[in-house]
Amino acid sequence: MTFMMAVTMSGIMSLIALGPTALWLSEWPKAALIAWPFAFVLGAIAFPVASRMANLIIRR
Repeated sequence: MTFMMAVTMSGIMSLIALGPTALWLSEWPKAALIAWPFAFVLGAIAFPVASRMANLIIRR
């Protein structure tokens, strides 16, 4: 899940920044590999927090 999120978001954001060029196509995989560890760590932190928040909202 985090890999797909990193690939998709890095692709979209670099496409917006660089446009549909050969440079974009060559930079996207690098950006995705850099983004994936960040997405993994943030997802590991955000998921439990979001679950707790959802449980608190549902209990009320």
